[in-house]
Parts: sequence; structure tokens; C-alpha cells
Amino acid sequence: MAKTNPGRFFEDYRLGEVIRHAVPRTVSGGERALYHALYPARHALYSSDAFARASGLRASPLDDLAAFHLVFGKSVPDISLNAVANLGYAEARWLRPVWPGDTLASQSEVIGLKENSSGKTGVVYVRTSGTNQHGETVMEFVRWVMVRKRDSAAPAPAPVVPVLAPAVAAGDLVIPDGLDFTRYDFALAGEPHRWGDYTVGEQIDHVDGVTIEEAEHMLATRLWQNTAKTHFDASLREDGKRLMYGGHVISMARALSFNGLANAQMIVAVNAGSHANPCFAGDTLRAWSEVLDRAETTAPGVGALRLRLVATKGGAPFTLRGEDGKYLPHVLLDLDYWVLVPR
Repeated sequence: MAKTNPGRFFEDYRLGEVIRHAVPRTVSGGERALYHALYPARHALYSSDAFARASGLRASPLDDLAAFHLVFGKSVPDISLNAVANLGYAEARWLRPVWPGDTLASQSEVIGLKENSSGKTGVVYVRTSGTNQHGETVMEFVRWVMVRKRDSAAPAPAPVVPVLAPAVAAGDLVIPDGLDFTRYDFALAGEPHRWGDYTVGEQIDHVDGVTIEEAEHMLATRLWQNTAKTHFDASLREDGKRLMYGGHVISMARALSFNGLANAQMIVAVNAGSHANPCFAGDTLRAWSEVLDRAETTAPGVGALRLRLVATKGGAPFTLRGEDGKYLPHVLLDLDYWVLVPR
């Protein structure tokens, strides 16, 4: 009997199947330190216990995207070990902060399956949730991933593509207990811009750029225990390149957005996200944002902004799609998300 696991292929998934992912992980301050070493992450709420306490929290939580990477990484051996690419996200919500000392586990439900026209791959849709040691759900998200078939002749299931909400409604955003921005220190946060200073339709060029290196990507992917073969084994692609983990691009773009959005402190939802084109070592990442919507919240001094974050590898800022409606070749990431900001 074989002891090793080659991972699942497209024909191995069943609609409605619930998969509990192995190896829960207890987090510590080490994850925060490594996250801040990998990315120029500087948002004050995730950098300073004192700032977080002044904002009504018991301490600084783990960065929202670090928590996402941990929950995501748990799902990879079962969902995307044999992936060609992770394609997109929807209906993501952060439901409670993750604190040093918490133990995270995750599980996924298969909610859609669709074979591609080539017959060599298919798209698997899953809803993944992460829980802490108390059984409380800390986050949930839908993602879809293109997965290889083991046997191109294997019969395909009837296609099922889930109907997903175009956006998380503002009323469904979960605000962390106690969050209060009425004593918000703008000088310590790094910028003076409040919720009311941003207007729908406004576009922000984040100016800075970072060239992605192979070493940092490999460290990041291992840190989150993401075992997808396409990130490690260059022989899997015809071009002989290792594909950058899409989450690495998300975190780098989010960190670059600090310049202009320093007070966009907490991500609380992702409405939609697409990895428009692959990213490889040597690409220089830049980012721009567009304000899509604004909403009030019931938390004191706290407002919500719906933002589009676009990561590129060159090209003019604020360019996204060509006349044919397809993403332009320089666009790497198109992420639609909600953040909490001081009012």
C-alpha cells in the first residue's frame, strides 16, 4: 500500500464534499515578525499593542492577511496541490481577530465543479472556513482553482458553477468587539486622511514599487505551509518558471497601498478577487487603488471603505482592461475589498 499522497486531481472531487484539512497551527509573535519582514507592512493597528489598545482592542492582532494565508495554506494539500493556478476569490469575511496563542484549523466544502474545454483540467470551487481552538470561525472565503486531471479521458461531472454574491453587503461586515477610533492618533498612524476625505471614484497611485525575488517568495510560501507544486517545482511549467503564490502578490500590494491608505487599518471582507496574469521572480510590483463605495458602521469613530486594489508589473496606472474587456498583460491582481478607517 502506497504511503505517499500525490494529491487530488479534478476527477477526485465530489460536489458537497466537506474536507477537514490536516495539521492545525498555533500562531505566535513570530508570524507577525516574519510577515513584516517579508512585506513593507506598516499599518499601526497591526504594529503596536499600544495603538491597538487605544483603539479598543486588547492588543495588536495578527495581520488580517497573515491570518488569511494561514487558513488558506492549510487547504492547499487537499485543494490545490495539483493546481495550475488559483483563479479568484469571493464572499470573504473576517469574523474575529486572530491573537498570538490561537490555534487555527480549516475545512473546505466543494460547492462547484466545471471541466475545462481542453479536457485536461477543471475548475474546483470551494468554501473554506478557519476556526480557532474554541471552535469559533475566524474567517471564511470562497475560492476557485484550476486543477489538473489525472486522466484526461476520465468522465467529467455535470458542470455546477455556484452563484456568488457580487459583494459583501456593508451591513454584513463584522466589526471586532470593542473597536473604537474616537481617540485615533493620526500622527502615529502616518497620514491625516479620514473616512470623509475619500470620495467614490477617487483613484490613488501608491507610487512605490518592489521587485519580487525568488528567495522571499519561497520563504513566504513555506511560512504559510502552502505546498502547491507549481510554486516549488519549475519542471511543471513549459517555461521552466515557478509561479509566485498569489497571496504573496496580495500582501505586497496591500503593503504598498500604505502610501495613500495608511489609515485603512483592517480588512474585513473581500468582495471579489482575480489573479489576472501570472507573477514571476524579477517582476516589479506597483499598485493603485480606486474608492468604490463608503459605508458607516455602528462602531464609534469607525467607517468602512470599499476599495479596488490593483497590482501591476509596469504599464500606466489606472489602466485595467483592453477594448476586448480582458485584463491587460501588465495587470497581476484585481482585488475588491472592504476596510475599516477612522471617521
